[in-house]
Amino acid sequence: MSVSIVSPPPERSLAIAQARRELIEGESPVRARGADCIDSWITRSWQRCIEAGHSPRQRVSFDPVSRSASIDIAERNRALVSAARPVIDQLSRAIADTRYFAVLTDADGIVVDVGRLPDGTDAATRYARDLARIGVDLSERAIGTSAIGTALAEQESVWLHRGEHFFDDTSVYSCAGAPLFGPRGDCIGMLDLTGVQVVERPELRHLATLSARSIENMLVMREPCELLLRLAWPGNSGSEATEGLLCIDAVGNVTGANAAARQMLHQPLPRSEHALNFNDLFALPLHMMFDAARRGDAVLEVPLWSGLRVQVRPQRGGNGSTAPANVSDNRPRLRDVETALIRKAVADARGNVAEAARALGISRATVYRKLWRGRPAGAPD
Repeated sequence: MSVSIVSPPPERSLAIAQARRELIEGESPVRARGADCIDSWITRSWQRCIEAGHSPRQRVSFDPVSRSASIDIAERNRALVSAARPVIDQLSRAIADTRYFAVLTDADGIVVDVGRLPDGTDAATRYARDLARIGVDLSERAIGTSAIGTALAEQESVWLHRGEHFFDDTSVYSCAGAPLFGPRGDCIGMLDLTGVQVVERPELRHLATLSARSIENMLVMREPCELLLRLAWPGNSGSEATEGLLCIDAVGNVTGANAAARQMLHQPLPRSEHALNFNDLFALPLHMMFDAARRGDAVLEVPLWSGLRVQVRPQRGGNGSTAPANVSDNRPRLRDVETALIRKAVADARGNVAEAARALGISRATVYRKLWRGRPAGAPD
């Protein structure tokens, strides 16, 4: 099956051309109609290129980094490439008839893996082979505005078509890009879907985003941990795109999370010496979660300190390690069950200790005293 190469609709081409005259060439003294048709992340990228002293008519050469740098980059991104390879293979099959192809870069915009390129010997194929080479620098500083540099700079998914690229030399490309975030929430690279002189397909932005989430989830699930917690909101069946993934070590510290878990718990992983702990998030003793994983409990409804509840499917970590020594194989101690019930009552009362005490039939002082035994620092009153 072949897809004919067509130009964008005339009104789209005219809007892009007008925006370029206004914002790049400075022909209009004020922001006018053309700029309103261009996404804000594109205009910000154009501005960065101008501030760097670039001109649209500069020649662009897709130069690889040095051999020694390429070896170092490959080593540092081994885990990313391994996690992304199955996703890129699936993507290559999904987009095979569109003449788009997948490119994976590191956080600096250096290509670390490439999907299957379109067959052929025409100019479009040669343009594709120019940039789709491992070790080529596709950052904004090297090739100006593109999905690669813009997604990394903005840290959100983007779509660019033809003249929305800054340099004239790159105006043959159309591309969708999505940033990739590691288990600790830092940007580690991006996934790009690019075509040369192809039909505009902005829906590929959605496909790139979902594929990026699949890669991120694979990285989290490969993270060494004692417990892997799969999170979903009650009443919502978790899918790969919406399921939260949380890695917990032997002492309860959170060692990794995917984007869905970070959003559900409203807790980015800290970059300080103070680790985020299981007990900072869940109003339930850690060993009860280990026990549930050992028993193979399918789903637990667990209260958060915020007063919300989430469904948790606990699984033992895949690194073959054992549970911490203080986690018993027997039934939980009465003291721990009592503390868990009090924490749950406080969570049900949305942090109102007096209301929780009335519901339990005990004094506020007793609630404070019993919670204080193992309460995480900074938990709400």
